Amino acid sequence: MNPADPPLVPSPVAPGQSPAAVVLSRVRRDYVVRAPAAGTRRRRRQVVRAVDDLSLRIAPGETVGFVGANGAGKSTTIKMMTGILQPTSGSLRILGHDPVPERRALSRRIGVVFGQRSQLWWDLPLRDSYRILGTMHRLTDRQREDRLDRLVAGLELEGFLGRPVRQLSLGQRMRGEVAAALLHSPELVVLDEPTIGLDMVSKEGLRRFLREDRAERGTTLLLTTHDMGDVERLCDRIVVVNSGAVAYDGPLESFRERLGAPRELIVDLEAPAAELDLPGPASTLAVEAEGIRHRIAFAGAELTVPALLTAINRQAEVRDLSLREPAIEDLVRQIYARRGRDEPR
Repeated sequence: MNPADPPLVPSPVAPGQSPAAVVLSRVRRDYVVRAPAAGTRRRRRQVVRAVDDLSLRIAPGETVGFVGANGAGKSTTIKMMTGILQPTSGSLRILGHDPVPERRALSRRIGVVFGQRSQLWWDLPLRDSYRILGTMHRLTDRQREDRLDRLVAGLELEGFLGRPVRQLSLGQRMRGEVAAALLHSPELVVLDEPTIGLDMVSKEGLRRFLREDRAERGTTLLLTTHDMGDVERLCDRIVVVNSGAVAYDGPLESFRERLGAPRELIVDLEAPAAELDLPGPASTLAVEAEGIRHRIAFAGAELTVPALLTAINRQAEVRDLSLREPAIEDLVRQIYARRGRDEPR
């Protein structure tokens, strides 16, 4: 941070407003890279802005999905929030702490999972990592074992607690990482792609445990993911970032409604049906039929999967079905396309 920047102070709290768990105010982070100069062998100095005037406020107990395309600035923002990186300018307060100078105190109050960065000891049995982490967090043996019993049961770790971390599958290691982040019962949990490598059953089990544990403890949750299923099942609010800036911030339930983002329901029937009578105006519904398979693209808040299935079941017997959600990258593109059309010319 530049010496001329103002000192970091907590953001003011409006009357009747509780202190925030997370406050980011006009945060920027620049990187200096050496890029080849055109027509020469020399490299010229170039400043790349990864995070650009990003402001964000998260209340205690909130669950927020922090999403965006690759390179949008999510990981850089999280690294500044956890004290790994110093912002170029702007201010941060995480649970009342300035993350970089107070990183040690902050680490006792937050839990973090980075998808590609392990906090487990590679050559030790998984259980030994928890003993070490318990000591680092100043837990008594009783506190550690009581909490670990809950984590082992909820995350189904029993089958590989005695196995070295290097021998675990990606899905097993990710569950072990989540347990490590939650061992000391943190007030704020930051999860970066926590369900990567998990099959559908394990993924849903992890989501269920995170919901239950957060409900019991009132934990604040910040989740970054490319899986909209994670966001929908764990978060009440969604923040979309692009090019280091906030593109959308609002309640999850109104996200798709405001975008009109299409979803696709794929239904296999027991017998071919030439045409299905489905609810919804033609502007929000498109059907493509091929034999027993029907692809139904739909959008809008009023047209839902249960409504479609109710109508289909009146006319035919369903053998199988699946639902495809729009990719995060597609949603971000829609947001920016809409912003461009709405700007005055």
